[in-house]
Amino acid sequence: MAQPERNEQQRLRPAPLLFEPSAAVADPEHFFDLESMDDPKELLSRATELTLAFRAATDRAVEFQAIAAAQLADPRRFDRLTTADIAQRAEWTEDYATKMVEFGRTLLNDPRP
Repeated sequence: MAQPERNEQQRLRPAPLLFEPSAAVADPEHFFDLESMDDPKELLSRATELTLAFRAATDRAVEFQAIAAAQLADPRRFDRLTTADIAQRAEWTEDYATKMVEFGRTLLNDPRP
């Protein structure tokens, strides 16, 4: 995905995720109260909002993972980690850890508006 397109998508803020009370989370059939919606239009709308919110949250979390990986691999740190160590901690392959470190470095060197 092109960088300008990605930045444009990040500016769009989907509906916030609503807090799931612990009692509701204990019920395996409960998911953000979607199971109680009878109107398919309302169900589609809310499910779409949740899908977009989860995608945005996933993208943002991956960026934070990459930044952390780059910081942990920084050769200026006396306690720096190898990509193998980072891969083990994050449960990644070493190749993926290397790519995440590189991605994190680009994010750290390219602050966004």
